[in-house]
Amino acid sequence: MAEQFAHIDGTRVRYRDSGGAGPAVLMTHGIGESLEFCHRQFDTLGQSLRLIAWDLPGHGLSDERADAMSLEGQAAVAWRLLDHLGVDRAHLVGNSLGAAMSLRMAAQVPARAASLLLANSAALGAEVFGAFRLMTLPLLGELMNKPGPSAVAQQIKAIVHRPEAITPEVRAAIERNVQRPGGGRHFLALLRGLTSLRGQHAGVWQRSHDILRQLPGLPVLIVHGEHDVVLPVAHSRRAHTLASGSELVVLADCGHTPQLEQPARFDRLLQALVSSSTIP
Repeated sequence: MAEQFAHIDGTRVRYRDSGGAGPAVLMTHGIGESLEFCHRQFDTLGQSLRLIAWDLPGHGLSDERADAMSLEGQAAVAWRLLDHLGVDRAHLVGNSLGAAMSLRMAAQVPARAASLLLANSAALGAEVFGAFRLMTLPLLGELMNKPGPSAVAQQIKAIVHRPEAITPEVRAAIERNVQRPGGGRHFLALLRGLTSLRGQHAGVWQRSHDILRQLPGLPVLIVHGEHDVVLPVAHSRRAHTLASGSELVVLADCGHTPQLEQPARFDRLLQALVSSSTIP
């Protein structure tokens, strides 16, 4: 499927739109990743649902934006992208950073969110991958985040429990993203805005908790791989207690990216969520 670009305030945002017959579903990847991480869903659900995946600003092939260095800023750009595509309401699906951003989207314009799927969501508690905490330190972060084969191997080790889940398309995307000019600098700036040596900033995850408590009857599905080494499953368990009426699914033999590692199960969960959520 050919990449497309939306021009928003003079910056390019890359996206894929399956053009499927069903409701619109916006899929958002994690930090340092890109829209290829959703390609398995496009292969299986792209005709039955209108799947839209995008590169967050400063990721993949999207331009950086100074106003998108926070979860709220990214959410505002996401709504602008949906405006560009003529999408009024959408099911919001995010993995890791993308899940935390999707939660902000639902808070910004509740009437336009049809449902919410949070997969291994970031910003739900302080605990986070030790390497991420170390990367927040000056100089050490730059040394740890140098582009090259070791950076590719480190990312793959962190995001999947089973390495065979990394498809050739995703591996190629990781290699490209690691080599992106300025990508390492942008990754560290974004990471340091959310995390410190002590873990994810309290103000960030507490804001997530506040949003979860206030969601106005929105269907919420929380998914987490039990072998995630980046973010503990306890964060999603806590989020489930905060979001009234939410559903929690913990996936065995799965790490940080369930849409890659267990695509068939993930697809069934997504289809069920969309089917149970009515868009007038």
